[in-house]
Amino acid sequence: MIKTRFAPSPTGFLHVGGLRSALYAYLFAKKNGGTFLLRIEDTDRERFVEGAVENMVSALHWAGIAIDEGVDMDEGDKVFQKGDNGPYMQSERLEIYKKYVDQLVDQGDAYYCFCSKERLTEVREYQQLNKLPTGYDGHCRDLDLSEAKKRVEAGEGCIVRMKMPKEGVTTIEDMVRGKVEFQNKLIDDQVILKADGFPTYHMAVVVDDHEMGITHVIRGEEWLPSTPKHVALYNMLGWELPQFAHLSMLVNEQKQKLSKRHGDVSVEDFKEKGYLPEAMVNFIAFLGWNPGGDRELFTLSELEKEFDFAKVHKPAAVFNREKLDWYNKHYIANLDTTELVERCKSFFTNQGLEYEAWNMEQIVKLEQGRANTLLELVDNVSFVFAENLEYDPELIVWKKSTREDAKEKLTLLSEFLESLEGEWSTGLLEEKVLPWIKDQGFGNGDVLWPTRVALSGQKNSSGPFEIAGVLGQEKTLSRIKKAIELL
Repeated sequence: MIKTRFAPSPTGFLHVGGLRSALYAYLFAKKNGGTFLLRIEDTDRERFVEGAVENMVSALHWAGIAIDEGVDMDEGDKVFQKGDNGPYMQSERLEIYKKYVDQLVDQGDAYYCFCSKERLTEVREYQQLNKLPTGYDGHCRDLDLSEAKKRVEAGEGCIVRMKMPKEGVTTIEDMVRGKVEFQNKLIDDQVILKADGFPTYHMAVVVDDHEMGITHVIRGEEWLPSTPKHVALYNMLGWELPQFAHLSMLVNEQKQKLSKRHGDVSVEDFKEKGYLPEAMVNFIAFLGWNPGGDRELFTLSELEKEFDFAKVHKPAAVFNREKLDWYNKHYIANLDTTELVERCKSFFTNQGLEYEAWNMEQIVKLEQGRANTLLELVDNVSFVFAENLEYDPELIVWKKSTREDAKEKLTLLSEFLESLEGEWSTGLLEEKVLPWIKDQGFGNGDVLWPTRVALSGQKNSSGPFEIAGVLGQEKTLSRIKKAIELL
């Protein structure tokens, strides 16, 4: 059975590139009736960030990615592990790695290295000065094993390096890139066990993927140069190779690698700005994959049926913020209004807006077809809750009109609205005010522009009838009166 995995390091918030790797691994597993596993690669203790594991699991849950095996989190936000191949946290697997490192050493495929940091620095500087390929020079590669073990037992500090073949070619059939070849003589003798007893990524990832039954390794292209080392370790240990798929880099519109220096890069950043998971998943799925045809809108369950590595592209994928906004605007506009209210509540609360007494469905509808994000939606309707609007009186004046004319129109409209009979609503206002404007011989813009600004205090907003319907008669007349005073 097919089994894929996502194996992040808990060094901070989940990067959108990480979410794409997780999504592709998840989609491939689901398309093929397989299993998706989450493993935490926490052997780099210096970079470990408290709470990062919880954030990463939470981000996957937010995106709708269900974890079949491995590290997960319950409704009380407590991390737990599930499955028969654990532990799924690398820091809890040190004895397992040590067993295989010892095996490699004993069979002559790895060796103890006693070189000091100072010596390694000198070697690297010499290589750079003489324009030679940089890498370990093999100083300890041919040490007698029994002598090396005596030095280890005597307490001498050391690391363990794999003995990379120095001849031949390592060939990989990559699911994205096709046939990729590496000259073995150019590949360093990689450290596989550090002096502190922790394995490096290269050793741990191979052991874990084998022991956990991973059939397809799907990860970013930055790991492609390390793959021949991993293939060598598989061969040394007599294990069957998984299939590899190395995904293209994500770049911004300027074709620079997506990084925090250039703006938002974590899933958390986008979540806090009010991007919907449906939009984020749909957008990210298309960063390097395209099913063909003109269709761009897919739910997660539809992606599970459509996804195919044959349609994953090699070139770098551009993270186009404008396109993400397009997706998000679409999903907001088509969300059930009651559901939209629920998703907006935390944003209203974060802005200190007390919404309990209001008809929230009416309020969010003001911007439902206009806003790109939930945060933008809440920002754009916050005027509804204001006790006093502050704005430039010149904003009230429509095009080539004058302050005097705007004041006259608002005064007449105010008198008309006070005399209105019937239940105050958007429909009633539209039904009564538009004929009144025509009867007065006014242009629609001459009346509706100053009315809209008087009610919202904004240059751009939804229409005056919709706003007035939300505000109610008393607040509507109060705001028009304030505008008249400002003029």
